[in-house]
Amino acid sequence: MAYSTEKLSEEKVFKDPVHRYIHVRDRVIWDLIGTSEFQRLRRIKQLGTTYLTFHGAEHSRFNHSLGVYEIVRRIVDDVFDGRPEWKQESRLLSLCAALLHDLGHGPFSHAFEKVFDLDHEEFTQAIILGDTEVQKILTKVDPNFPKQVAEVIAKTSENKLVVSLISSQIDADRMDYLQRDAYFTGVSYGHFDMERILRVMRPREDQVVIKHSGMHAVEDYIMSRYQMYWQVYFHPVSRSAEVILTKILHRAKDLYYEGYKFKFTPIHFQTLFQTKVELKDYLKLDEPVMMYYFQMWQEEEDSVLSDLCRRFMNRNLFKYVEFDPAKEYKKQYELMALFERAGINPEYYLVADSSSDLPYDFYRPGEEGERLPIHLLMKNNELRELSRQSDIVDAISGKRRTDHKLYFPADLLFDDSQHQATKRQIRDLLDLK
Repeated sequence: MAYSTEKLSEEKVFKDPVHRYIHVRDRVIWDLIGTSEFQRLRRIKQLGTTYLTFHGAEHSRFNHSLGVYEIVRRIVDDVFDGRPEWKQESRLLSLCAALLHDLGHGPFSHAFEKVFDLDHEEFTQAIILGDTEVQKILTKVDPNFPKQVAEVIAKTSENKLVVSLISSQIDADRMDYLQRDAYFTGVSYGHFDMERILRVMRPREDQVVIKHSGMHAVEDYIMSRYQMYWQVYFHPVSRSAEVILTKILHRAKDLYYEGYKFKFTPIHFQTLFQTKVELKDYLKLDEPVMMYYFQMWQEEEDSVLSDLCRRFMNRNLFKYVEFDPAKEYKKQYELMALFERAGINPEYYLVADSSSDLPYDFYRPGEEGERLPIHLLMKNNELRELSRQSDIVDAISGKRRTDHKLYFPADLLFDDSQHQATKRQIRDLLDLK
């Protein structure tokens, strides 16, 4: 029997709080789950610093990756199987791409990427194509198979239908993380009728489309996504933790370049600081490693690094006020000068942060990050873009919402140390009582 079609002698199942069970029958999938690169995802939280706001949000990229795989497995085995538009040879490609789509995420994903100018999708492709356990397993399917999987994740694959299963405006990735993140944060916003959506999905040559009778389930899904972004993903307290995390990494990087002698040398960060990140070094980085450094750096002689690490480890986060950078840029410069005068380094302790989201967009050729719209399959077999049929979706289509906050350590502005007059000016500007 070819490795690509080899089945396990007995089906393996993972108990899952969202999908009840994750089912694995394919030898390839089981072997991929067992690789060190995939097991590493157990040590990367799905929601980064959100656990400091929603204490239940301790779930991992491992959980989520299995969930995305399970949704795609159900689509290709239960919904698409036997339909003339679906090519059965795309099945294993879909399952592997779903399972491995987040393989390259680093610790505290987005903050980490921002500081070191990295792209997790590039690392995902590097793991799939490099000298790794994952690559060896995929090559057993076919020597060209790793490249095919990497192209799906890079969205450059000729198989647009498979790409849309993993990455589109109604894909398995979003359907899993909305429900999973809602479950572990304890909120109700992320719930929608996934069973209904799966039943009305239909394959087309270039993308998944939705049978017109399922439009209301899709409306519910889009509104769930909208609410999750503003109530969970962009929560200002989580953003405060991420601001501090980002500043810790910036400070460590700056100190490294200045030749500072660390009490606890950041060995795991050296190739990152030198912008010569090799895959083997990247794969050694996970959140327990990062937290170990933060724990040790609390004892550093550099007061900024030690203070920021203490704040992160003990959840002594920055406070925030509403802030409009377009209208209040003069106020920001004034605050920076006052922070300097008060002996508080504004580069690390006064941070403007913005969050922005576009809940649904239709096709805009040539725009960065353009996405194919969700299409409804009408009774006459015609395809119609979702917002042309749905008043609810039309109301939010193409409308980007942005939220701005200014973060700072309020405790330093109310302490009874020196510079009291300057700190009073800062408090007045920030309208702190």
